Order: sequence, then structure tokens, then C-alpha cells
Amino acid sequence: MSAKSRTRAERHRAERKAAPRSAIQRSARQSPYKMRLVADEIRHKNVNDALAYLAFSKKHAAVQIAKTLRSAVANAEHAAREGSTSLDVDALYVKRIVVNEGPKLKRFMPAAMGRATPIAKRTSHIEIEIAERAGRGR
Repeated sequence: MSAKSRTRAERHRAERKAAPRSAIQRSARQSPYKMRLVADEIRHKNVNDALAYLAFSKKHAAVQIAKTLRSAVANAEHAAREGSTSLDVDALYVKRIVVNEGPKLKRFMPAAMGRATPIAKRTSHIEIEIAERAGRGR
């Protein structure tokens, strides 16, 4: 292997190691507004701190977001194992978290005088990207 291709291979390995890992949960049965209140609290936090915050949060959205965050960490561990690279789980942080609106479940509720009023039961898509910080810690 030539020196040029060796450096290219090393650079590619370094990029794959530094690449953020992600997890997506689609159609979570909670409104995006309520999910974003919790998501804003853990953005750019250390993964361990974020999981601790979510474990003690009273919000129902915290359960769904914690589930997706644990999945992202498992995806990162799996990718590191497959690529034979080292991964410090304590150095992971929430690089990006986005809560988008999913499809609405449309229902109707009886109203006065025989009418029906529409009800939109909202759903959310949660996208979490985690990455390893260059320096260990926060």
C-alpha cells in the first residue's frame, strides 16, 4: 500500500470514528410542542447527564426521548464494534435533536345540535444525533 493511500485510509477511519451516530423514532403519540419542551433541555448535553435528566422528568415525552437516546447510544456502540474502533460512551453528547410533526390522527367529537367537531391527535418524529467530544467530559 502506498503512503498516499495509507493516509487516505487512516483519514477515512478517523472520519468514520468521528461521524455522528443517530436514531429516529417515527410517529410517537405525543404532540411535537410537548416533545420539544423536553428536547430543548437535553440539547448539547452529555449523554449520561441527559439520560439522568430524562429519568427524573415528570413529562411523558421524556420516556419517548430517553428510549430514542438509548437507541442512538446502542447504534454508536454497534458501529464502533463493527468498525473495530474504540468508543468512549462517557464522552458522547447530544449533538442534534429535532422533533418534527408526524401524521395527525383525525377524529371527531360530538358537539351541540347534532354536529361534530374535528380533533387532531398529533404525532411526532424524533431524530437524535450523538457524537464523541474531542476532549473527555463536558
